[in-house]
Amino acid sequence: MADPASLSRRSYGPDAARCEVLTFREGALSAFAHDLLLRVTAFELVVDPVVPSVAARLDPTSLRVVGAMRDGRPLAGALRATDAREIEEAIAATVLRARRFPDIRFVSTGVSRRDGGGYDVRGALTLVGVTRPIEVAVSRDGERLVAEVPLHQPAFGVRPYSAMLGTLRVKPDVLVRLSVPADGL
Repeated sequence: MADPASLSRRSYGPDAARCEVLTFREGALSAFAHDLLLRVTAFELVVDPVVPSVAARLDPTSLRVVGAMRDGRPLAGALRATDAREIEEAIAATVLRARRFPDIRFVSTGVSRRDGGGYDVRGALTLVGVTRPIEVAVSRDGERLVAEVPLHQPAFGVRPYSAMLGTLRVKPDVLVRLSVPADGL
């Protein structure tokens, strides 16, 4: 028999929800590089509107390059498939050290409703074995709930990617975008 408390929980994966990461370039050679849009392709987000609570587990090896960006717009054809694979491998192996830290986790410590149908979510994010408190503002956008979470990689012990003796590097701050169906939340 199902636990009555678990009946209110809703679980979302990449089939219904979306998790994207935007990286931004800097350094002397940044004019020759691209910002990147990445998508997490393996994750589970569990929301319980009754408690209320949110928990998430993301697979750091599942980040996939969607494409290169410049000034917030996609750059069609800017990356070859081999470039994308190399970037994905570097993110998993070097930046997120996925062999040692196979999960990225979030567990809420408080959820409060905002006027207009949004939420303020407080919780703990664990990234590469380092847990830090974060706050997330969640807004309603039509039939979806959306959040944009700026993350300062060094706060979690993540050294942003760097190449060519540091003349090309990823800025320490990345932006994580989340989107889930609002269906009754």
